[in-house]
Amino acid sequence: MDKSWLIPAGALALAALTAGCSSVPYAQRVQQRQAAYAAAAGAPVRSFSYFSLYSWEPLSDTELAVYTRPNQAYLLDLGGCQDLMFANAIGLTSNINQVTVGFDKVLTGRHNFPCTITGIRPVDVKSLKIAQEKQRRIEAATRSAAPPAAKN
Repeated sequence: MDKSWLIPAGALALAALTAGCSSVPYAQRVQQRQAAYAAAAGAPVRSFSYFSLYSWEPLSDTELAVYTRPNQAYLLDLGGCQDLMFANAIGLTSNINQVTVGFDKVLTGRHNFPCTITGIRPVDVKSLKIAQEKQRRIEAATRSAAPPAAKN
């Protein structure tokens, strides 16, 4: 019996459980991430140098953050990318180590069409990390010294 579907199903169940543990709704967290990247993104550029993909983060079916180094990222606008939010891996096309708007594509899987890159904006990773730290701050209050009231 083919049980290859168990791994993706288990991963989805785990993602759903961990997403449910947060006090902030999923849609709100996604909007916060999109807003943080948009605020940290600079003016559009025509291309960027690409030697390897360090990391990536899908923000929607039309936006993708790619890191070429730990402190160098780009926000890519896409013309719509099927299953980007659920992709396990991606690839980028390039020509002579350059990813160019309108020419290069994001690859999300064997059965999906390549996604054309319609815009590239460099991301100020330092300001993005500051914005992320602000979102992670916890409001703390001291407890009173009085013992808890007894229940009747």
